[in-house]
Amino acid sequence: MSIKNDRWIAQMARRHGMIKPFSSSQVRKGKISYGLSSYGYDIRVSDEFLIFTNVGSTEIDPKQFDKAAFVQVKARSVLIPPNSFALARTVEYFRIPRNVLTLCVGKSTYARCGIIVNVTPFEPEWEGHATLEISNTTPLPARIYANEGIAQILFLESDEECRVSYADKKGKYQAQKRITLPRMDR
Repeated sequence: MSIKNDRWIAQMARRHGMIKPFSSSQVRKGKISYGLSSYGYDIRVSDEFLIFTNVGSTEIDPKQFDKAAFVQVKARSVLIPPNSFALARTVEYFRIPRNVLTLCVGKSTYARCGIIVNVTPFEPEWEGHATLEISNTTPLPARIYANEGIAQILFLESDEECRVSYADKKGKYQAQKRITLPRMDR
C-alpha cells in the first residue's frame, strides 16, 4: 500500500471523477486553504451545519438518534458552542476507486484553535459527500468558515483490489448528498 502524490490525485480526479469539484492547486489567499496539496487533498466544509444543543435535554444515542439534538443552520460561518460539536458535509463529492482507501486529518489552522475534525475512512468504492464531525474542545465559542478548508484527505492505493468493497456490501452511507445522521441496519 502506498500514499499517493499530487500527480496521481489530479489524474484520478480528471479521468475518473474521483473529486468534484476539483481544485488543481491550493487556494489560500484570505481563506483557510483547500485544494490539491503534495500528498493529499484539502477538503472544504459546505455552508450547511447541524449544531448540537442541549436545549431539548435529549441524549445522543446512535441507535435512536433524536433530531431535536441539533439546530440546522445555513450560513457563511457558524459558531460552535463551547465543548460542543457540529455535523457538516464536504463541498466535494467523492468516488473512491476499488483499490483505494482514504484517511482524513484535521487542518492545523483549526487544530491550533482547539477544533478537531473527525471523518471516518472513505472505503473502496464509497461515494458521496462526506459527513464531517467538527468538535470544539475549548471553553469558548469557535467560528467555522463555510466553503473553506477544514481537513486533508490522504489517499492510500493498494497493489490489489479489495475482496468486498463498500458498494458490494451496500453500505448505509453510500451516495449521501446531505449531512447524514447515524443509521442502524435493520
